[in-house]
Amino acid sequence: MTGMFYGVGVGPGPAGYLPVAALEALRSADLIYAPRARGVQDSVALQCLAGTGFVPAPDKLREIEFNMDPDRSVLSEHYAQLADAIAAELRAGRTVAYLTIGDSMTYSTYGYVLAALRARIPDLAQRTFPGVTSYAAAAAAMAWPLGEGKERVLILPCPESAAELRREIETHDIVVLMKVGARLPWVLDLLREMDIAQHCAFARRIGLPGELLSTDVGALVADDAMGYLATLLVRRKPSVQR
Repeated sequence: MTGMFYGVGVGPGPAGYLPVAALEALRSADLIYAPRARGVQDSVALQCLAGTGFVPAPDKLREIEFNMDPDRSVLSEHYAQLADAIAAELRAGRTVAYLTIGDSMTYSTYGYVLAALRARIPDLAQRTFPGVTSYAAAAAAMAWPLGEGKERVLILPCPESAAELRREIETHDIVVLMKVGARLPWVLDLLREMDIAQHCAFARRIGLPGELLSTDVGALVADDAMGYLATLLVRRKPSVQR
């Protein structure tokens, strides 16, 4: 029989955001795979385990270096190799856990890994544990309501053009903007141009070293704010008391 495969969303950074059920699964795992961005010394996913009381034994830990190459063929080859390695452990009867930042099924590499594993082991025994998303953690950290009443909320990766982003903002009450990256300068310029920057919020590295929280991005300096693990919460109109 093949072993059990667990996908674990560890949250966006703050200690203690890991679900209790997921923590029990990690303790039972024979191997734990933890992604780490290329060029970064420490895995953020492992940092998110801080405060849980659980420290993976070194011989159970497998860190995977990720390079989010825009070339889909390069990414596909990377996931194929990773899935081959995990499938071999599962076929040997081992229980394997895979850590992912934020939520397991929200813009996560875990989805690609799970699909690749199912292609190799059609009757894969698996369980996915949800995690706290970056935007939910950002809203909570800044006491910023993420949708009230019948407000329409859109969650999307940052578009490539200001015109496209403007259209999305104008047709929704709240836009959760993920994967902003180097686009942040023109995004901030657009929010100022639309005169809505004062009621938009920005969060980076929530609960981790280098944390930055802002509930008025009008004065935010893009060069100081840019970085990995950033989320922008855009509100088209000021929040009204109900």
